[in-house]
Amino acid sequence: MRPPTRRAIVGRLSGFERVVEVGIGNRTDVAAALADAGVAVTATDVRPREVPAGVAFAEDDVLDPDPARYRDADAVYALNLPPELHRPTLEVARRHDAAFLFTTLGGDPPAVPVERETVPGETIFVARE
Repeated sequence: MRPPTRRAIVGRLSGFERVVEVGIGNRTDVAAALADAGVAVTATDVRPREVPAGVAFAEDDVLDPDPARYRDADAVYALNLPPELHRPTLEVARRHDAAFLFTTLGGDPPAVPVERETVPGETIFVARE
């Protein structure tokens, strides 16, 4: 991810006190930057992943989520979220009264109603504020 894009996404998410990143994979730069900014970050993925210092990790599948992973989150976010996970992730956010923001794989349109926010090099889709 280009630095201006990362800064913009981190800037947008840094207003939240506690966030959960769904599907962190090997891209840990946004989670690390949020943790450095004082945001409490929990990263999830369907398989164990290494995460930076200051970022908590929980193995979880948003298709069969563990409610404890999301209980205290102010926001749920995902980067490059595939369309088949838009609705399940939105449901998790709704269930826990959390905002839901995400980016897609570029050519994929959002599969849920959203507001669009353009940032350098990316569009942030806001499905729930």
